[in-house]
Amino acid sequence: MAKATTQFVCNECGYTSPKWLGRCPDCGKFNTLIEEAVAPSAPAKSKSALFHTPSRALPLSQVKYEKYERVSSGISELDVVLGGGIVRGSLVLVGGDPGVGKSTILTQVSAHLAKEHKVLYLSAEESCSQVKLRCERLGLNSENLLLLNETNIDLAESAFLEAEYVVIDSIQAVYTEALSSSAGSVGQVRECASKLMRIAKANGITFFIIGHVTKEGTLAGPKVLEHIMDAVLYFEGERTENFKILRAVKNRFGSVQEVGVFEMTSEGIFGISDYSALFLSDTRGEAAGAAVTPSETGNRCMMVEIQTLMCKTAYGLPRRMPLGVDFNRLVVLIAVLEKRCGLPLGTQDIYLNAMGGIKLNEPSADLSICAALASAEKMQPIDKYTALFGEVGLTGEVRAVNFADKRVNECVKMGFKRVILPAKNMKACEKFKDKIELVPVNYVSQMIKTLFPK
Repeated sequence: MAKATTQFVCNECGYTSPKWLGRCPDCGKFNTLIEEAVAPSAPAKSKSALFHTPSRALPLSQVKYEKYERVSSGISELDVVLGGGIVRGSLVLVGGDPGVGKSTILTQVSAHLAKEHKVLYLSAEESCSQVKLRCERLGLNSENLLLLNETNIDLAESAFLEAEYVVIDSIQAVYTEALSSSAGSVGQVRECASKLMRIAKANGITFFIIGHVTKEGTLAGPKVLEHIMDAVLYFEGERTENFKILRAVKNRFGSVQEVGVFEMTSEGIFGISDYSALFLSDTRGEAAGAAVTPSETGNRCMMVEIQTLMCKTAYGLPRRMPLGVDFNRLVVLIAVLEKRCGLPLGTQDIYLNAMGGIKLNEPSADLSICAALASAEKMQPIDKYTALFGEVGLTGEVRAVNFADKRVNECVKMGFKRVILPAKNMKACEKFKDKIELVPVNYVSQMIKTLFPK
């Protein structure tokens, strides 16, 4: 009998090594190699693979178009993030911090789907009675919702084949007998995810998989886990806050720019269609350092308030602490305001926050960030009915952005009276000049003179 050996696997990228290394040669991370037991491989029982007929490649013109059927999840915000609904036979990975509401929202989705479909909820971390208590607390009841408490994915495969939709809670708690390592290890997570993918694609079963996150906020396990999935969603939010944000970082059937906003209540998680209470404060326009920008996220636009606080630094090196905005982007904009507009920001500690926990990754928020910084430095508030958008270059020019007409239309719907926008986008937005005041600018200095004429 062959002797079992061990190997060291990187829990970030899946790189394997026969000995321990302090730094992974593949991804470059430190202290990520974990020892795993490797079972001896069984001898091959047949040589049928030698006589297997190879697959034949087809020209693009002969490939048949496959129409993907979408089913509503019962939560409109989740459907928007998924790209219009749940695609049959897909794998959806939902990650998030403990207690953020991953199990709650998937329990609601399971109960809704169970009204017309067979749904299996595999609970590897909780007992069936605990899941039933959660359903009773949420007021959910369905005869087609099947509960299974099992950690061995091989024994649960027969139950998978009898259902149309399956929820795995969670991928780090299940294991397969093909590997001797413990559940949650890199090898087990990779092998279990691969097996679920084969079952889903071969039988048209949709899998919702819950994944744990590391202390850095990324999904635990090898990166191949995300590569296998059709959609990867991050559920974000603090435990003490009622509002949660669902963000798509990968979606083969929709846009990755979509963001869903939810509210956690005692009766469950519900989507929010009106974002004004979440991303805009009631006291804007009264204090200096706040500006509003229309942010484009996927197929919709939302108004987001950016708040800035400045104070004289007590140390030699001033602090820059942005929340929801890229740190390097903030540093570049501060340098532009200092060099091109003459604002003395080099001796100020700057704290910047995008309201509601939203992340502004698009460059159209540059102009509003500069306006908030200028307002905080001059200690003059910006009118609450003024919005700004535009990309700022290193020479201080304001560059055009995409979907300018859609952004102005959102400002009109939200009751804003003035929009400061790039001059190159003015032609596309002239149709709104009777509904809202349009102020085109070519440089950041023009924007500052428009907001603070004195």
